[in-house]
Amino acid sequence: MNEHWLSIITEVGFPIAVTFYLLHRIETKLNTLIEAITILPEKLLINSADKKQ
Repeated sequence: MNEHWLSIITEVGFPIAVTFYLLHRIETKLNTLIEAITILPEKLLINSADKKQ
């Protein structure tokens, strides 16, 4: 019985670790993208105001 659980953990453990690592990397990039999209309207307004002057 213990060998069965050990084989399951060894077979599934590595893919789970890689998945969590990749999800963490994607999350940080998504946060950066969200910040950029949030700031974009302000920058567009400032840019259009500068062009009018």
